[in-house]
Amino acid sequence: MTLLDTLSAPSVTADERAERLTTAGTAWNERIAANTANAQLTYRVSGDSEGAVATLIRAGKHEFYVDEPAALAGDDIAASPVEFALAALISCQVVVYRLYAQALGIQLDEIDIKSEGDLDARTLFAIDGGPRAGFTAVRLAITVTGPESEERYQELRAAVDAHCPVLDLFQNPTPVTATLVKA
Repeated sequence: MTLLDTLSAPSVTADERAERLTTAGTAWNERIAANTANAQLTYRVSGDSEGAVATLIRAGKHEFYVDEPAALAGDDIAASPVEFALAALISCQVVVYRLYAQALGIQLDEIDIKSEGDLDARTLFAIDGGPRAGFTAVRLAITVTGPESEERYQELRAAVDAHCPVLDLFQNPTPVTATLVKA
């Protein structure tokens, strides 16, 4: 059984989506205009180890598992951390495509995104000669449908590339601090 067996996104019309995007954009613009400190968001996620190498993640009201395949000591009960990283990129792209299509007046009917990431496992397993531990390359294949010209969709892509938070995480170093406490 997968999550898709029990979950599905609600069906919304293009008009309902447009209204939600406009309402959210207006609310955020007003909130930030009133006080720029309102633009600062802090996300909190926690995780507890379970099984061989799985993690039960809690993000707001949501819980889900992250695991590894058997070849990486996992039980294969869920997607791997790097698959979730690619999924986060895809889902953020979808959100930002929808936001900027609405803002730019570009009709965007459907978005289909596929991603691939290249990872060399030598560094993970401390084998000499490996590159960085993370992805060495990530590719996105974005297919959109709608009545606009190729030029308009490329304009949209440029706006998305400039404003997608998760794409920014992949493209730019982000300071990370970690503390370890023995319980």
